[in-house]
Amino acid sequence: MKHRKFYLSLIFAAAIAFVSCGEKETTAPTETAEPGAPAAPPTPIDQATVATLTGKVSFEGAKPRLSRLMMDQDPVCVQKHSGPVLAEDGAVNDNGTLPNAFVYVKSGAEKYTFAVPSTPAELDQDGCVYRPHVLGVQVGQTLQIMTKDPTTHNIHPMPKNNREWNISQAPNAAPLEQKFSREEIMIPVKCNQHPWMKAYIGVTKNPFFAVTSSDGTFTIKGLPPGDYTIEAWTATFGTQEQKVTVGAKESKTMDFKFKSS
Repeated sequence: MKHRKFYLSLIFAAAIAFVSCGEKETTAPTETAEPGAPAAPPTPIDQATVATLTGKVSFEGAKPRLSRLMMDQDPVCVQKHSGPVLAEDGAVNDNGTLPNAFVYVKSGAEKYTFAVPSTPAELDQDGCVYRPHVLGVQVGQTLQIMTKDPTTHNIHPMPKNNREWNISQAPNAAPLEQKFSREEIMIPVKCNQHPWMKAYIGVTKNPFFAVTSSDGTFTIKGLPPGDYTIEAWTATFGTQEQKVTVGAKESKTMDFKFKSS
């Protein structure tokens, strides 16, 4: 009887060991290159015929009241500012124009293939605030993240169509470099160490995008003649679309006006 119990215990232990060896450690998914044909070469575009689109983005209605960024949890952040810092989402200039709107060619450029820029797009951290607040990159373009702050940050984009990543960056650390492999408008970015930090990244397949400057204006250059749908995105007031046809060497103006709901 004792021998029978001993052999049964050996069989049971062996079974558990077999199951344990079959288990695999799970890790967060990583983005890999999609199989298929090599990337097509850039489509030749006659630069003598390209068009330019300029305009402004504005808001009509009562201006939202901007909240104060509460940085008290990290004295280092407070010390880098001479006074209160206000949130940038919903900011409206006195003349009604909107900074930080992302304007891009939503459709019409699909027949073209574009080279990936060799120059990185840059996202800086200064005073525990992301700079710029809104930026654009092309698919496959390097995004370089830097810091000027004497405190640790945690850069955490939260995409829906791209790989999510979450990386700490210590003071005086070397710039971080990342890429996005899929088009996505927009990707919010936060910092897990400083919850008030916020930025937005627009990832496009074409180079035809712009972020409105402090006066609410934008310029998109190099458009081949054709028909396009242009979208203006804002963090607070939503999006708007307009269609436009540009001819060879033509300069056109397109304005967007958002209204309070």
